[in-house]
Amino acid sequence: MFVLGLQGSPRKKGNTRFLLSEFLEEAQRLGAQTEMIEVCQKKIEPCMEYILCEKKGICPIDDDMKHEIYPLLRKADAIVVATPIFFYNTTAQLKALIDRSQTLWARKYKLHLTDPNRKWRRGYTLAVGATRGKNLFEGLHLTMKYFYDAVGAEYVGSLTYREIEKPGDMERHPTLDIDVQAAVGTLLAPFRGRNKALFVCRDNACLSQMAGAFTQILAGDKLDVLTAGIKPAEKLNPIMVEVMQEKGIDMGFRQTVSMKTMLEDEKPELVISMGSNDAVAAPDDIAQEFWQFSEPGDLDAMRRLRDAIEARVVAFIQEMA
Repeated sequence: MFVLGLQGSPRKKGNTRFLLSEFLEEAQRLGAQTEMIEVCQKKIEPCMEYILCEKKGICPIDDDMKHEIYPLLRKADAIVVATPIFFYNTTAQLKALIDRSQTLWARKYKLHLTDPNRKWRRGYTLAVGATRGKNLFEGLHLTMKYFYDAVGAEYVGSLTYREIEKPGDMERHPTLDIDVQAAVGTLLAPFRGRNKALFVCRDNACLSQMAGAFTQILAGDKLDVLTAGIKPAEKLNPIMVEVMQEKGIDMGFRQTVSMKTMLEDEKPELVISMGSNDAVAAPDDIAQEFWQFSEPGDLDAMRRLRDAIEARVVAFIQEMA
């Protein structure tokens, strides 16, 4: 399971960052892979209303949203947003990221595409405010409700703290440890205990990506789905993306990765080799299956390949049950 933390405070060592760090450390203790993005240090341009996202599902702005943030939002099993309260809402830098999630909203609601992990992804909010006003966090919760909907995550809860202003206030908070343990346990409960299944093909641009997507959609509550390539391509096969889109499945912002890199970070219980000519050497202590599929071809051939892989995934899940 992969937990993405979005740290929205401009302060590098402030209370917000401390809170998020404690949260991610607890997630790691429970077995999660984590990554913290320092939003204020990223190049994230504000939304310019180019409207291209609503027509084609892409944003033309060339910045860290395009190259880093969108892929991480799609990769994440859980997204944790942390922010101090500025005028009853998030910081401006974090709000720019939230506004740019319109691209993912458009793919979901305008293009009617389904992100394979959308059904299972979860969102959580952390926030600190200097005052003790009754309505301090109301604006934030409304913003986060629609942000998590746009990125395809269920908003499952929040930790919010009033009268946090001076350096070290969060670290000295008397219930912090208990709060964080309970919150992380709740957030990650559906993901714990899932076995990891790694789908591998030569370039991680077609066969393994399709198998991974179908498995996520049908059994993401039971399996932590990973994909990799022996010699990964720079980007996904565009014909594969097209035929998956015909079935309403969104392959946008998925990235390729090498099997070597994947196995440095993850220990799957099962490796499934997809290609007819790809001999994948999995470690001896990992179970392995071989699904023999032909190499991708033209549009019609890709459609047949897609349907064959879907049928094999369905059979695999039935066998697993």
